[in-house]
Amino acid sequence: MPALPMAVLVVGVLLGLAAVAMLSAYRSLPPEVNGLTTALLAIGVALVLIILGAAGLGRGIAPGASQEADRIGNEPAQLTGHLDPGLSRWLWLVKWVLVIPHYIILALLWVAFLVVTVAAGFAILFTGRYPASLFQFTVGVLRWNWRVTFYAYGVLGTDRYPPFTLARSDYPAELDVAYPAKLSHWKVLFKSWLFALPQLLIVAALTGSAASSSTASLSLLSLLVCIAAVILLFTGVYRLGIFDLLMGINRWTVRTISYAALMSDKYPPFRLDQGPLDPPTNRAASPTPA
Repeated sequence: MPALPMAVLVVGVLLGLAAVAMLSAYRSLPPEVNGLTTALLAIGVALVLIILGAAGLGRGIAPGASQEADRIGNEPAQLTGHLDPGLSRWLWLVKWVLVIPHYIILALLWVAFLVVTVAAGFAILFTGRYPASLFQFTVGVLRWNWRVTFYAYGVLGTDRYPPFTLARSDYPAELDVAYPAKLSHWKVLFKSWLFALPQLLIVAALTGSAASSSTASLSLLSLLVCIAAVILLFTGVYRLGIFDLLMGINRWTVRTISYAALMSDKYPPFRLDQGPLDPPTNRAASPTPA
């Protein structure tokens, strides 16, 4: 991962967060300090730095397929995950601690993801195209997040530590989104908040993203992960049926996020495509990962 673009992006995110904090507190600043002007100027600089950093990181990622997947029935967002046959019985107990460095980096990347999505929305509105370098960056953030999810809390499907990269790798969990040659000018105004709403409600119900305020409530995703983990702890076996269902829930989630983030005009299907591969295939015919 290129160091300079990443540094520019991190500086932009931190500057932006500091500027937002200053903006919220500018009324309490001394009169001689022009907090509002300073905060707005800092936000503008931060946005430029974030977009430049994201574009630089995106240019360092090899482009994937174009969105010809629509023609053959495949979904633009492709998510795969191969279950490690030799999972440790107990490592899942501490994985959430082991990935703290990933959480910190992903927190910064997700802020940049939101900024880039808004910037891309304006580009799509006026040109009908998602800037390629920014697109590769947003795919990279989803890819990185999926690897950490697969390893630490959303599947527990491998004991191999996820790499610190936005690019493709030989990791057991991978994600890609086909690049769209053309996007609708007008759909960008409605996709994220209106068209995607039914999908977002279902994903929230499955994953607990909009769970009630009760801390005791468990989403279906969390419950299945807990069941799989307890079975693994006592038997050393990860149940394939649970794994396939977890893959289906995560696949539905990624398809919805990629659509809501303006990365495709193809509406995601209302279905759980279960299993390790995307598009799903007969498990018996699926290749065994090395």
